[in-house]
Amino acid sequence: MRITSTSCICPVLVCLCFVQRCYGAAHHGSIKVTRNQTKHIEGETEVHHRPKRGWVWNQFFVLEEHMGPDPQYVGKLHSNSDKGDGSVKYILTGEGAGTIFIIDDTTGDIHSTKSLDREQKTHYVLHAQAIDRRTNKPLEPESEFIIKVQDINDNAPKFTDGPYIVTVPEMSEMGTSVLQVTATDADDPTYGNSARVVYSILQGQPYFSVDPKTGVIRTALHNMDREAREHYSVVIQAKDMAGQVGGLSGSTTVNITLTDVNDNPPRFPQKHYQLYVPESAQVGSAVGKIKANDADTGSNADMKYTIINGDGSGVFSISTDKETREGILSLKKPLNYEKKKSYTLNIEGANTHLDFRFSHLGPFKDVTMLKIIVGDVDEPPLFTMPSYVMEVYENAKIGTAVGTVTAQDPDTANSLVRYFIDHNTEEDRYFTIDASTGTIKTAKIFDREETPWYNITVAASEIGNPGLVSHVPVGVKILDVNDNPPELARDYDVVVCENAKPGQVIQTVTATDKDNSANGARFHFSLDEGLSLNPNFTLRDNEDNTASILTRRRRYSRTTQDIYYLPVLISDGGVPPLSSSSTLTIRVCACERDGRVRTCHAEAFLSSAGLSTGALIAILLCVVILLAIVVLFITLRRSKKEPLIISEEDVRENVVTYDDEGGGEEDTEAFDITALRNPSAAEELKYRRDVRPEVKPAPKHHPSSGLDSIDVQEFIKQRLAEADLDPSVPPYDSLQTYAYEGHRSEAGSISSLDSATTHSDQDYNYLGDWGPEFKKLAELYGEIESERTT
Repeated sequence: MRITSTSCICPVLVCLCFVQRCYGAAHHGSIKVTRNQTKHIEGETEVHHRPKRGWVWNQFFVLEEHMGPDPQYVGKLHSNSDKGDGSVKYILTGEGAGTIFIIDDTTGDIHSTKSLDREQKTHYVLHAQAIDRRTNKPLEPESEFIIKVQDINDNAPKFTDGPYIVTVPEMSEMGTSVLQVTATDADDPTYGNSARVVYSILQGQPYFSVDPKTGVIRTALHNMDREAREHYSVVIQAKDMAGQVGGLSGSTTVNITLTDVNDNPPRFPQKHYQLYVPESAQVGSAVGKIKANDADTGSNADMKYTIINGDGSGVFSISTDKETREGILSLKKPLNYEKKKSYTLNIEGANTHLDFRFSHLGPFKDVTMLKIIVGDVDEPPLFTMPSYVMEVYENAKIGTAVGTVTAQDPDTANSLVRYFIDHNTEEDRYFTIDASTGTIKTAKIFDREETPWYNITVAASEIGNPGLVSHVPVGVKILDVNDNPPELARDYDVVVCENAKPGQVIQTVTATDKDNSANGARFHFSLDEGLSLNPNFTLRDNEDNTASILTRRRRYSRTTQDIYYLPVLISDGGVPPLSSSSTLTIRVCACERDGRVRTCHAEAFLSSAGLSTGALIAILLCVVILLAIVVLFITLRRSKKEPLIISEEDVRENVVTYDDEGGGEEDTEAFDITALRNPSAAEELKYRRDVRPEVKPAPKHHPSSGLDSIDVQEFIKQRLAEADLDPSVPPYDSLQTYAYEGHRSEAGSISSLDSATTHSDQDYNYLGDWGPEFKKLAELYGEIESERTT
């Protein structure tokens, strides 16, 4: 099968096609492979070919944007089996077959029915096959071929990122790169010059230039000054077909801004300035402004102002306002027109951010001279001191002079001054002042112990101009006079134990004095000399502003006397000395052996009777428990049911209560031990009426000897064992209690039968070691011995 394509238009292809057709006709349908055939070299007639298949395809081309009235011819398919009799049918399948591309099934001619756009689709892949029209059987295998859309210059270059905004520093060197622009062309870059773009500058010369091939924009002038012109609008054109006539073009705008550099030094508009400042200006306040101009912007225009010399450098200071870039002149010291009427300052303004590339344009600083004129102002009187401190004794008479304040008119007129006290507070009413001399006097009698310090305000004004007033604070200290006697520091609760010993310290007392330390730092303590010698207590001055109270005898008794009164005389060391008398109340209390107070006053009577507070509470608790038991017993008696065990001699109803304590350990006849026997021992064969026993009761074992030889502990253990094994014992809810006293006390017998006949031969100190149960007994025997010794 052969292909006839529009590619055979050129003469060489026409010759090849002619040779191919002639050669194929001479060989009677043998396969001709166009793309595998070789050229005849120097008359050679042999042709090398490879019979791979019955037909071979080349590429077809179709021109894009075809606008003709008739379908565009693409090419022709022809099979070697086609004899021209119409027996061969050509079939076309694949992309666009039947819609974009149609084929004449008899001749094999292919046409394009639509206008194609290469930028949307560059090629189409189709399949062709030749079949026998009569049998519908393929004459040759199906093969694939490509139809390429041939490009034409129908797309202009475009700048997809424009318009552009870019900056470049001012004063840049010529040829400094600014920006690279790129235009894109949708045409085929591999075919012709349709996509070959060339750049040119339409607007922006002579300041900028553009590279025709790369699109790089560069500066075209030296030292472009931002202060002369800041913004530029540059128009760049891109043209295809390598810039030839007939090519398409597109353009974009590049907005270029020159950025600032520090190439301009600051300059003061004037070399001399003059400023008027009144002498009444407040220290720390701003009195004027000055500014140096700088053509730069941003940080390149930042500057700092300094006073480099002048006679007013110590009176004035200058700072820089970062927002306005002005120099703010402030006052450091007060002005006085009468002393100095003018000042001269040399002020420098210098850039803080320097660019050394432009140092040849400097220096980047400037100096100007500022003359300050001090204005005369009528000022208020001026006190000789910023504040005054005066003193006066308490209890001084009304009208006593405290001190004097002095003020003068600072102006050259030196007007007379008038003094007065502003009665704004209550303290100002306690003093008066002489309007002419400024002498302050008392207006009341002061008490230092009530108010030790007063603060008043004195004002002064000129007689000719009373509106100008100045003030000064005056502090008055009230000096102390020894007018308060000393007294005890607090109310002391003094306690002495009954078992105290002679010379024992029972209390240490201190004293206070409302006067200050100069009139009461040293106190003297003593007993009242007007009274007779106290036989019970004495006082010792410790010479450190404290005194100790000591006992003078052994043992004190609450029953004899429970309160003592001791008058104490206290004197200070002031001039003249003052004294006072205070009475201490001393209570007698019962104490532990380590000195802790146990009972005092009314509690002592309970202790002497042998009952403490804890004992009373225990007794009351026992009474309440007994009452509860009685009520419970009466309730149970009323609701008692018929007993389960029928016995005529029930021992539980014949319990006899004895209130006799007996005659001691040897007396055993006052208690019948048979009451401890199990009630079932009287009738061994009695069974429960409500339960039939499953086993026969175990035989009872009676003591072999009489009651006199019974050990109570062994008897109780035996009865417990029988109760556990005998099913005929009383009901299961019946509680049986067996009380056993136990072993003898560790303290032994406290009977008086074996005691000594005289009390003086016995020492009872060991009673305190027997525990809390014998505490009261130890106290009683201790008191008896104390009274006997006394």
